[in-house]
Amino acid sequence: MHRLDIVGVRVELPSKQPIVLLKEVGGERYLPIWIGAVEATAIAFAQEGITTARPMTHDLMRDVLRALQTDLTRVTITDLQDGVFFATLVFGNGVEVSARPSDAIALAMRMGAPVYGVEAVLAEAGITVPEEQEQEQESELEKFREFLDTISPEDFNNTPGS
Repeated sequence: MHRLDIVGVRVELPSKQPIVLLKEVGGERYLPIWIGAVEATAIAFAQEGITTARPMTHDLMRDVLRALQTDLTRVTITDLQDGVFFATLVFGNGVEVSARPSDAIALAMRMGAPVYGVEAVLAEAGITVPEEQEQEQESELEKFREFLDTISPEDFNNTPGS
């Protein structure tokens, strides 16, 4: 297994599909995982330290785990099948739960848990990014941050009283 840093959320062009970008610690490979807009927002909020008036799903999960005095010890990106990534939440009591990587990463960020990737996934989906392309991605990240500045937590309230 390889430890991965969460670089952040990017927008893949031209499709404008959000991705979460992970980087191998001590290595040169990046692992881009395509995610939904809501999950991208949850990860970006955690990375930026933004709190909402009411807990988002990942905040709620963190609060429940804390109330139950259960630690999230790590998240592992475990598999890639037909273009779909899989992850596992590993808790302090040894229990493992399957999860979508986007949800697992959003929770890991809120709980300060490390993220790992298995070699097979990094070998198949890991990429190296030339320096100039990395700078372009920083520009895209800035555009996404500007988008986050224009929305409010209420924009995600789909039903009254939720």
